[in-house]
Amino acid sequence: MKQFYGMSQRGNLEEALQGLYQPQFIMLLSNESQFEEHVKELERRYPGVPSIGCIGMCYQASVVEHGVGVIAFTDGVDAAANVLEKVSATPVKYIRRLEQDMHRVKGSSRDTVCIDFCTGNDACVLTTMYTALRQRGISLVGGTGGEGRVSANGKVYQDAVAYGLVRNENGRVKTYKENIYHQLGNYSFIASDTDRANYILGSLNGKPAKQVYKSILHVSDEEILTRTFQNPFGKLNGDDTCIISIKDVHGNALACYRQVNDSDVLILLELGDFKAVTRDTIQQICRDFPRRSAIFSVNCLFRYKLFSQHSYMQNYLRDMMALGSHAGFVGYGEHYNNRFVNQSMTCAVFE
Repeated sequence: MKQFYGMSQRGNLEEALQGLYQPQFIMLLSNESQFEEHVKELERRYPGVPSIGCIGMCYQASVVEHGVGVIAFTDGVDAAANVLEKVSATPVKYIRRLEQDMHRVKGSSRDTVCIDFCTGNDACVLTTMYTALRQRGISLVGGTGGEGRVSANGKVYQDAVAYGLVRNENGRVKTYKENIYHQLGNYSFIASDTDRANYILGSLNGKPAKQVYKSILHVSDEEILTRTFQNPFGKLNGDDTCIISIKDVHGNALACYRQVNDSDVLILLELGDFKAVTRDTIQQICRDFPRRSAIFSVNCLFRYKLFSQHSYMQNYLRDMMALGSHAGFVGYGEHYNNRFVNQSMTCAVFE
């Protein structure tokens, strides 16, 4: 298979599509004002080709913040694209669509991945989707798009998750998740007074969450929102840690980018040597895949901001491009199988 990447910083879709011939699966990353126009034009140009899209930034050698980008697979994939609707309430109502697409693509754990763009309620959506995907051992990589809209096969949806099932006809597919944080000290908390619908974390060990965070890190209210780059929370999930970013201060509570429930056990994290971690990930991919045809990744917006602050983003993209054909998008939350995480990178590597 081959991966195509085209972009236009000006938002010119025609420019972004230059050189794309006979695509078998397409991902559209557009800006808020042109998204619906781009969805219609893409379907007109490539009618019937499975496609998904969302509002967000994309990247290859550099990041496109306000334009448009197209990532497509050609020459050796079998794909299906579809949508689960009403994800804020009943995503399971539409799960038969995913089951039918898996049957049609005939995917397996060895050669197939599910890529998704979601508008919200991610944790519930991922749990729903993964109940179907795990029957065939198919992994999932994706993220949250912006402005509450996604597209599938030329139509725009709200309150939905758009997905693509992609089977590599010429080799394997494997997914990865990268965490650049580790536990700070021995801090451990029981969450309470949470508001699941609004991602509010009210108390930690019975004390106001804001005060606990401030007293440990010695920061002011104003510094909390930038300090989450260095010190997010983490939720233990077996041997894994799901990162939870702080979105805002809500009185004496903290609003997060990921749902926290009463009785969840949380830890406090600190930023590690992110350059060493990314090098380790690249080396692991090289060991697993001596030959690589494509790498599709999702990087968190906060990782993009962190790397940019440290003048590392361009070097990071350069190092990823050294693996081969690498492209991806900047999400507001990252998906890995049934896990919704923040401040992470997830990717799919195609042999």
